[in-house]
Amino acid sequence: MSKQNLKGRVHSFQSLGTLDGPGVRFVTFMQGCNLRCGCCHNPDTWDFNEGTEYTAEEIIRKAVRYKEYFKENGGITVSGGEPLLQADFVRELFEFAHKEKIHTCLDTSGSIMNDSVKALLEETDIVLLDIKYTDESLYEKHVGCRMEKVTEFLSYLEAKKIPTVLRQVIIPSLNDNEENVLKLKALSEEYKCVQKIELLPFRKICQVKYDKIGIEFPFGHLPEPKKELMDSLNALLN
Repeated sequence: MSKQNLKGRVHSFQSLGTLDGPGVRFVTFMQGCNLRCGCCHNPDTWDFNEGTEYTAEEIIRKAVRYKEYFKENGGITVSGGEPLLQADFVRELFEFAHKEKIHTCLDTSGSIMNDSVKALLEETDIVLLDIKYTDESLYEKHVGCRMEKVTEFLSYLEAKKIPTVLRQVIIPSLNDNEENVLKLKALSEEYKCVQKIELLPFRKICQVKYDKIGIEFPFGHLPEPKKELMDSLNALLN
């Protein structure tokens, strides 16, 4: 058992992820989320009472099996759901990771800040921060929190000099425009901790999850962005 007997609720694992931080990653998707984003790909992670309980040691034992694939820049990523809801557990998991000389990455919305989150960030090597919109009204309508909370989180990352990647899902009719991307770029330039911006295309493969749960996919009526649009928006970041 782990030193504090902590257990975390986990939705699932991905053994050799290549899209969740630098290099090859062992990805742990935590159960539970405080937000209700219209574009969410994982509505099955929302309910904290679902999922499976694990100790940090149990997860590290799984991750160590893939250590040879991590090489110099890979490691473990904790995503969600929202991992900040289980910050004490994720901190302990990252402590175990560092004892095994495994790089740690936190994938988060940045909507929660408290002493437990600050302690977790002390054990975090890099943060993937999801900046969902650059417009306050869109944040309140389609996310369920204020953008101010996220920028405050980013300011804390800056103060602690934690390497950060800003990520945004590009959603047609909402943020698929030059103004939004340029605002995101300008925001990134205010913070030295930001290493780069990643624009991710909105996808609807999650529709089957909503259908299975029996709830409406809020953005199910929206189209996926075309490659030409993504190329033009990415060009604005150069």
